[in-house]
Parts: sequence; structure tokens; C-alpha cells
Amino acid sequence: MQRAWDRHDRLSVLTALTISPQRRRVGLAFRVYDENVHTQLVVQFLIQLRYQLRRPLLVILDRLSAHRAAARVLRQAGRRDIALEWLPAYAPDLNPVEAHWSYTKYSDLANYLPDNVHELRRTVCQSIRRQSTQRRLLSSFFQAAQLNL
Repeated sequence: MQRAWDRHDRLSVLTALTISPQRRRVGLAFRVYDENVHTQLVVQFLIQLRYQLRRPLLVILDRLSAHRAAARVLRQAGRRDIALEWLPAYAPDLNPVEAHWSYTKYSDLANYLPDNVHELRRTVCQSIRRQSTQRRLLSSFFQAAQLNL
């Protein structure tokens, strides 16, 4: 018999696949949260990503309500260093991050049953960190979305 941990515990992950403009080098950035993703977390993530990469960003987002609200906050704050564009509605097949999460869930974490949310966090972070070093794998997420690098 398998024990189940408290299902009210949760993890949320914000992920960005990045491409450097000159070298076309692909990267992966992420943050794990112990709460549902909301506007302020998205804003903080994008601002941290901007400073981490040390260059203005063009961010392509899906239409999650927290993403749309974060766009308003950034626009109202006058953040011209973070430009936003939108994927078409209901088009997860065009989003390379969806391919990343599909790989994570159905390859690295397939049949994985953690004992608690802390173990889940550790395993998810290990999976994503491992993926971040595999340039061909990261490029394949763009290929799955039929985006040429």
C-alpha cells in the first residue's frame, strides 16, 4: 500500500527557455514556489531573468491570467527593457516550454511518487538542472514547437 501525502501541498514552477540573439545559445531558467503562481511572482521572475541575462528581453508568453496581469504591471511600471509578445490562444503545441514540461513529466518524472512535497521539489529541481546542461535537448523543445533557431 502506498501512502499519499497531503494533497493541499503544492509546487508551482515558472520556466523560461532562453535564446541568446547572437550565438543562438539555448538556456533554461526556472523558479519553484510553494504557492500558486500569481502576478507578482511572474513580475519578479521576469525582472530577475532580465538581470541574470544582462540584456533587454523579448518574452513570449501564453495567455495565463497571471501572465496577462504581469504584462499590465510591467507596462504600468514603464519597463521598456522587458518586451512581451503573446502566443495564440489555445496553442500549447506552439509553446516550447510545454514541450519541456511534457519531457519533464513523462520522461524524468514518469511513475515517480514522492513521499512529500519537499522530496518532489528536490526531484523536480534536479530534473530541470540536468536538462539545463543538455543543449540538444533544449533545442529539441523549440523543434517540437516547429520553431527554427
